[in-house]
Amino acid sequence: MELNTLEKILFEKNKINENLKKNFSLIKKIADKILKTLENKSNIYTCGNGGSAGDAQHFAAEGIVRLKPQTNRKPIPIISLALDSSSLTACANDYGYDYIFSRPLEAFAKKKDLLICYSTSGKSKNIIQVLKKAKQMNIYSICFLGGNGGYAKKLANLSFIVKSNNVARIQETHIFLSHFVLEEVEKVLLKKRKI
Repeated sequence: MELNTLEKILFEKNKINENLKKNFSLIKKIADKILKTLENKSNIYTCGNGGSAGDAQHFAAEGIVRLKPQTNRKPIPIISLALDSSSLTACANDYGYDYIFSRPLEAFAKKKDLLICYSTSGKSKNIIQVLKKAKQMNIYSICFLGGNGGYAKKLANLSFIVKSNNVARIQETHIFLSHFVLEEVEKVLLKKRKI
């Protein structure tokens, strides 16, 4: 372990953070869309693979439970599409892994609901498939992506792309953005006494 390795990582993170400031209007658009969805009493569905599945579940958990220990509020309906292992494995076995998110979205989602996808590449076939299904169902979609955004950026209604090819830096930024956006949404909902 060397200090210059840490310094290199911190430099990369600072560069990414500067880019977040430059893209504040896009972050605000994401927060506004989430807020509008919740004010319409609609649901939010999240998904991702691997560490991104963890990010999607993390976001859902903080919506359903709470973000801050001192803030007691009603649950926010954010549902991870990767929670039911029986449905996931049955779908992967019977239809293929590409459909593990699009099948539950088709089963549960309604027109004014919102889909949020997490992907470090934007190339995962199951993410592409769920975005296509969202389009067919007229469901608005937001993607947190990395690299150049892959094909997912063309399918999503709104995408935030972390300009990095380092998976760890991308996921760190995705979870930071999720926390920041949810905190801002929660503030507004609490002020309006909606939760």
